[in-house]
Amino acid sequence: MEPISAIPRRPRIGHNARMIEAAGGTPETQQHRQEAAAAWAAAELGLARLALEPVSGDASFRRYFRIREPGAGRSLILMDAPPRVESSRPFADIAARLRAAGLNAPEILRFDFEQGFGLLEDFGDTLYRDLLDEDTVDQLFPGLFTVLAGMARRVDASNLPAYDERVLQAELDLFTDWYLQRHRQYPLDGSAAALWADLCGKLVESAMRQPQVFVHKDFHSCNLLQTPRGPGIIDFQDGLKGPVSYDLVSLLWDRYLAWPRDRLEDWMRAVRPQLAPDIGADEWIRCCDWMGLQRNLKIVGIFARLKYRDDKQGYVEMIPRFYQYLLDVLPRYPEFDAFHRLLEQAECAP
Repeated sequence: MEPISAIPRRPRIGHNARMIEAAGGTPETQQHRQEAAAAWAAAELGLARLALEPVSGDASFRRYFRIREPGAGRSLILMDAPPRVESSRPFADIAARLRAAGLNAPEILRFDFEQGFGLLEDFGDTLYRDLLDEDTVDQLFPGLFTVLAGMARRVDASNLPAYDERVLQAELDLFTDWYLQRHRQYPLDGSAAALWADLCGKLVESAMRQPQVFVHKDFHSCNLLQTPRGPGIIDFQDGLKGPVSYDLVSLLWDRYLAWPRDRLEDWMRAVRPQLAPDIGADEWIRCCDWMGLQRNLKIVGIFARLKYRDDKQGYVEMIPRFYQYLLDVLPRYPEFDAFHRLLEQAECAP
């Protein structure tokens, strides 16, 4: 079998000065907020004080800390989501939907929506990112496919935001606005703009023809943890109702491991009876490929935006991985030949 390709793990991401300023604070007020969160958690647990252990940071304004209850034999996660910039209600809503469907989302023990503080079940630190490799994938992926099927079949998606034509197109525009125009100084016009419009139209139409189900929106190895109850699902607060293939392609076109094409197609076929039994096998491959194109175009654009808008430099280092995913898939579809040749030009390539 062709070996997988891996890149070094990206370091955890902290909150830089620009992000703190956007949240309406300073490093000092961030420290005050951390102290307030610790005091709130201690009061909720009936304790005099608590020590906080930082767990992680990400590209949002949320922060997470581990707290250990003295004598209780358990640890909890304290979530800090500044209410000015991070509404916690979608997180609590989707956690309840996932748990009602029998899926392993963390239990919310307490939440103060006005302050943006929450106490959550602790899923530990064993990320699938650190477990998945060529030797373990056949053991680990079937359980994740079962989770995907559970989300698509059992999670109530009523009244969630729609992953509709407008949203899909806005995400695609990140590629041209932030990557091509801002990062590569290559604005599209004339025939190139027409190629882009044609590509977008086809990708959006394909996505909207698929069954519309609950979509996690960020279902990949960094948001899945190994727990005694099976895969633990986190970072689901952006969930919505959208194309059934989206979460699968999020898992398969990973930011850390590039799987050989034959493996990708094997997994697409294996999960089709669970996710899309009414879609023919060849059509399902196309649905997944085109959904992957939409997502990977968006990701390239987001990584460029994080550099220029949010002053987060590390993400651009991952652009070549996702750009290569585009170059791998586009040649498989003759209708995208001209756009593929455009992306291969030196002016566009990373």
